[in-house]
Amino acid sequence: MNPTLYFHPLASYCWKALIALYEHDVSFDRRVIDLGDDNHRAELSALWPYCKFPVLRVGERVLAESSIIVEYLDHLHPDHPPLFPHRGLDVRLWDRVFDNHAQTPVQEIVLDRLTARRGDTSRARATLRTTYELVDRRLGATWLDGDAFTAADCAAAPALFYAATLEPFPSHLARLGAYFERLVARPSVARTLEEARPYFALYPFADAVPSRFR
Repeated sequence: MNPTLYFHPLASYCWKALIALYEHDVSFDRRVIDLGDDNHRAELSALWPYCKFPVLRVGERVLAESSIIVEYLDHLHPDHPPLFPHRGLDVRLWDRVFDNHAQTPVQEIVLDRLTARRGDTSRARATLRTTYELVDRRLGATWLDGDAFTAADCAAAPALFYAATLEPFPSHLARLGAYFERLVARPSVARTLEEARPYFALYPFADAVPSRFR
């Protein structure tokens, strides 16, 4: 029986799980959840009461939180290169950096637009710029942990994609820009982006999504 992913193609945390699924070449069933639909919300809440995706159901087992799903896939396919390498503290660190210091400020800025609060998003934008500087400083090889594509890169792809639509990469951070291009060219990431393409019109900052992805 294939696992089932409960997700939405536009949701950035779902991208992290999708990229990992494609990296491990996992066959899975898809259940696209529309959080605006009461029946969909009830279905997701029955699996994970916080009503957040992604959620991966494997038989009777339910896995929530994108990083947990990524690590589970490593255990499910030990014959593949692990996305969370053994004792990979740097990989875990960068996974958290992107979730906490890129994804979180992105969500703050998007929520401000959705609610028309027009609040002060300067702190969130400053956090993104700090993250950009740290990533650029970290890069010295193909990927964040050297030559191996890891969970850190799975987390980086959606975080940087959406962050760049809100706070463009500074031109002097050449390593960051080149890294982003490698990310979007990675087959697992490119496939995720292609599947999101029909939904970008729903994104509050759709006009800032580069035309090559729309």
